[in-house]
Amino acid sequence: MQTENQLSEAIEAALDKKAQDAVVVELGDICSFTNYFLICTGTSTRHNQTIADHIQETLKKQGVRPLHIEGHTEGEWILLDYVDFVVHIFSARAREFYDLERLWRAGKRHDARDLIGQRVP
Repeated sequence: MQTENQLSEAIEAALDKKAQDAVVVELGDICSFTNYFLICTGTSTRHNQTIADHIQETLKKQGVRPLHIEGHTEGEWILLDYVDFVVHIFSARAREFYDLERLWRAGKRHDARDLIGQRVP
């Protein structure tokens, strides 16, 4: 499964579980460790965990597993590292505090909903 297809599957899985404000930041030209960030927000720590679990279950069916997972137990900021893309699932407070979109503003930002069923850039 290609990176773009995997990322599209992750987007759909996050949105299936009602992730909010989902964006994809394209980082290929400015980052050496990944090509994309998928950033979204959940309404509670349990909601964040549910989003993360659903993404993992969806991609596992395709034979894809994250290289690394951080923050699942706490649930405020969950990171799923799939090497070519990294999923960040935040509480609203944590997303505002860490503001990854500002830190990585040199990357091209896309509304994740616009990428469903399309080839990710």
